[in-house]
Amino acid sequence: MKIGLLFAGQGAQYPGMGKSLYDTSKEAKRIFDSAGPEIQGWCFEGTQEILKQTNVTQPCIYTVSMAAYKAFLEELSGLDEDLINQIEMEGMAGFSLGEYSALTAGGAIRSFETGLGIVRQRGALMNEVGKGENGESIGGMIAAFGERAHILECVEASRENGILEGVNFNSPVQTVVAGDKEALERFKTKAKELRNIKAIPLSVSTAFHSPMMNPIVPKLRELLLAAGLGKPTVKVYSNVTGRDVMEGCSKDEGEWIADIMAKQANSPVYWQETMENMMADGIRTFIEIGPGTTLCGLAKKIDSELVTMHIENEETLKETIETLKNLIKGKEVE
Repeated sequence: MKIGLLFAGQGAQYPGMGKSLYDTSKEAKRIFDSAGPEIQGWCFEGTQEILKQTNVTQPCIYTVSMAAYKAFLEELSGLDEDLINQIEMEGMAGFSLGEYSALTAGGAIRSFETGLGIVRQRGALMNEVGKGENGESIGGMIAAFGERAHILECVEASRENGILEGVNFNSPVQTVVAGDKEALERFKTKAKELRNIKAIPLSVSTAFHSPMMNPIVPKLRELLLAAGLGKPTVKVYSNVTGRDVMEGCSKDEGEWIADIMAKQANSPVYWQETMENMMADGIRTFIEIGPGTTLCGLAKKIDSELVTMHIENEETLKETIETLKNLIKGKEVE
């Protein structure tokens, strides 16, 4: 049975995330202990307002996701060998920040500690570039529901001299728009006038994957080059292309990934295309790893027949293991 792993992105955070995994899984505890008391405190006791800060959000979600992944592998190792042999980890993808989790799970980022160092600095860079002189956030993001073409037309009509782009192409009916606050207000007004787009502001601190991120791209590339990245041992699908991150590689593998992941910061996330390419590769069963169920929801919007599970705490870990066992044994699952 081919399995695709999907790693959660920014916006999925919530107070207390990861605590039950820390309390019940040896491998998850090891990840959190390696992350240190500051991140543990943010994850287990931080308020929603604290967790919304980009420099906090990114290392916290990365840590919870990797703890959940390691707890999953720990549980899998306890299954009968016959069951284990029927599970094929065919591909991985992560939404924006989650791509760093996918690259770590896939072996391109060689250790959790290396990945956490990258993510902490990435979060700090994004947090800084997204603020004005007074320290206030200058951008944001809106989830727009409607036909992609209509949403992009609304973007063009609302941009004027500001920053405004379609940046996350999530499903046939959802596109996320990012930009400066004034342009986003124009977009909301125009969407209301058109009546064919529903606009919901997202709980993020700036305009990710937009031109607002341009200043950090060279800094992020240098950071990634210094991390000693390698070729993944499993197929990891790129946000930038929706296809295998190594497709078309024409240089040193670590430099290739560094270039793509630096570009990812100010490029759109082609999530719908990512999922469609994973499906074209024969993956029909997906497990979302990390806080929340956003990616499971998007998967169902792309194809309602897909089988989805998620792992964010002890309860959902156990449920996912039982569902996998039932699927392998040919039993129907809800």
